[in-house]
Amino acid sequence: MNTVPSQHQRVLSGMRPTGKLHLGHYHGVLKNWVQLQHEYDCFFFVADWHALTTEYDNTGIIANSVWDMVIDWLAAGVNPGSAKIFIQSQVPEHAELHLLLSMMTPLGWLERVPTYKDQQEKLKEKDLATYGFLGYPLLQSADILTYKSGLVPVGEDQVVHIELTREIARRFNHLYGREPGFEEKAEAAVKKMGKKNAKLYKELRKKYQEQGEDEALKTARALLESQQNITLSDRERLFGFLEGGGRIILPEPQPLLTKASKMPGLDGQKMSKSYGNTIGLREVPAEVEKKLRTMPTDPARVRKTDPGDPQNCPVWQLHEVYSTDEVKGWAQQGCRSAGIGCIDCKQPIIDEVLKEQAPMRERAEEYTNNQNLVRSIINEGAEQAREVARKTLEEVRQSMGLEYR
Repeated sequence: MNTVPSQHQRVLSGMRPTGKLHLGHYHGVLKNWVQLQHEYDCFFFVADWHALTTEYDNTGIIANSVWDMVIDWLAAGVNPGSAKIFIQSQVPEHAELHLLLSMMTPLGWLERVPTYKDQQEKLKEKDLATYGFLGYPLLQSADILTYKSGLVPVGEDQVVHIELTREIARRFNHLYGREPGFEEKAEAAVKKMGKKNAKLYKELRKKYQEQGEDEALKTARALLESQQNITLSDRERLFGFLEGGGRIILPEPQPLLTKASKMPGLDGQKMSKSYGNTIGLREVPAEVEKKLRTMPTDPARVRKTDPGDPQNCPVWQLHEVYSTDEVKGWAQQGCRSAGIGCIDCKQPIIDEVLKEQAPMRERAEEYTNNQNLVRSIINEGAEQAREVARKTLEEVRQSMGLEYR
């Protein structure tokens, strides 16, 4: 398994620009990002090139959608001091790596990605028989590999994309990691570790390659991570030498599984703009209250005196997200006994949603009134991202023999 442990401190995630976000986005993605930014080296990007795969004939909507979405990220608590926030197209290295990887990626690997045919089926009104749409999983791989990201937060349905990325990295390393004189360079790098560490590395390598001891592999990786006397290139050679392959140029990422979002919409279905059942992240309080007060309830409760069943009521699903056990017990009992009306049942939800949104609306107002600050954050994030991306592409070009000096 060709992964570099130090890279597991780097997380990459992106979102297509869809305009202003709703509470489904917050509970499904942004809350997780806010937590991750304090635990890892995070890169969060606006996937505007990915938006073109389905909106290539409607590009006018993308720019405004980008800025609305970035403001919502910042409002939700994504901190430019803790994470790099940038727009994909402002880091052209994504496109260059995508092009280079496309030269060695078998066509069948892209055609077998489940979402390729699924999306074509769902979006029948669009002509998705394009090169860009076929290649979007490869562009996703390039996004990840550009930063040598070790962890990618995804739901279970997206793990297939990470596996594709791992296969692409493996193939790239197999094709281009066996540089001329690789073994001689690796042996020379071992000597730089010092006698004691070199002897231990060789013993662990032998145990792993001859006996398949996973523990020996883990210990050897940790040993390499601790070495101060070797260069980054030598370290990557020794990771590859350890596993019997070549130098690891593009490490294989791992999926960081996230919990499926439980945020229901106003009608009980998943919250989605296409269903028209959303509450905006920074929607006006009066509108939020109106939406929640008028949302449907258990159809069996025609009158207040009719007992209901919380399991048949969309409001109960919101209690599952926002209410304490005490409040949920009160709602269950009151509904089944007709002891409370539906408006009474909704009030704790209204209070909690408005409480959750208040700091987001406040932060959003600051950024909405200072668009130059938002652009400055994005420009700085793009420069930070490019600094990392440039190093990866230099290494990739060199390994492919594309450096002309």
